[in-house]
Amino acid sequence: MKTTTTIAAAAALAAGILGAGGAMAAGATVAFLMPDQASTRYEEHDFPGFKAAMAELCADCQVIYQNGNGDAALQQQQFNSVIAQGAKVVVLDPVDSAAAAALVEIAHSQDVKIIAYDRPIPDKPADYYVSFDNKGIGAAIAKSLVDHMKAAGVPDGAGVLQINGSATDAAAGLIRDGERESLAASGYKTLAEYDTPEWAPPKAQEWTAGQITRFGDEIKGIAAANDGTAGGAIAALKAAGVTPIPPVTGNDATIAALQLILSGDQYNTISKPSEIVARAAAEIAVGFVEGKAPEAKATLYDTPSQLFVPVVVTKENIKAEIFDKGVQTYDQVCTGEYAAACDAAGIKK
Repeated sequence: MKTTTTIAAAAALAAGILGAGGAMAAGATVAFLMPDQASTRYEEHDFPGFKAAMAELCADCQVIYQNGNGDAALQQQQFNSVIAQGAKVVVLDPVDSAAAAALVEIAHSQDVKIIAYDRPIPDKPADYYVSFDNKGIGAAIAKSLVDHMKAAGVPDGAGVLQINGSATDAAAGLIRDGERESLAASGYKTLAEYDTPEWAPPKAQEWTAGQITRFGDEIKGIAAANDGTAGGAIAALKAAGVTPIPPVTGNDATIAALQLILSGDQYNTISKPSEIVARAAAEIAVGFVEGKAPEAKATLYDTPSQLFVPVVVTKENIKAEIFDKGVQTYDQVCTGEYAAACDAAGIKK
């Protein structure tokens, strides 16, 4: 996990993998299989980014998109379907990382390449893995939380909750491990920890409500693995009348999370424009159908990998990292009640 690549290197990846272009890839079928709709990123960013990159790099290639909607059995059916339709490369973000090992075996038996996307497949090496550095994400958001709590004068020994992603998602496990490392070194005490089924915000909300009843004002911070689980935790805190709301971490820089950060309800998130990873996956896919082996920038689970480094976003740098860089726009985020918070942060239309 130590070898990473900056986002700025994304353009260099294209040159190194594709060379002269996608002429040899003309007519190839490439499948893009995503895991769920609990997070809006797949429909709003990952697939549009992949589709646009494929249109640019291999206009004659056929792209098939399916979403498993949190159901491993459904994703396997979708996988079998795209193989039957002649897909030569499958970009796979698995619902269940362990179960996906069997899909890799099926693909390889039919000379189909597998690009593990976002979530790794630990038990059976894929042909390539492209993602943000998930363990680094967990470590970064938890360290940001710890630094904020210490700056606010929260004493050692104070309690935090840790809300992880799905237990079937290997990427969630990496985020969890990164958070654990930062929290273990913090001097703070983890009161309780939870693996959120399917990353579902209502599940995170329900669990957090129970912990509020159990621990009350002992909860001084919450390390949540993504913006959806963060939103669930914040909803539980508000429903319980907790004031002030303790700092809550996030990940994905969703519009809802950015609004919560601006309003002061969420402390941080991670800016990781999914289109960057989606484009890298498209470049690698076109390389495979052209018969070119992509260069490994790192190795994870015995799989050649490309891991991009994300940025932690708080209210202090949200303007520079999100709006000035065009990740989101004023019109997308600064709606209704959030317009005043945007104005206060110097974010203008």
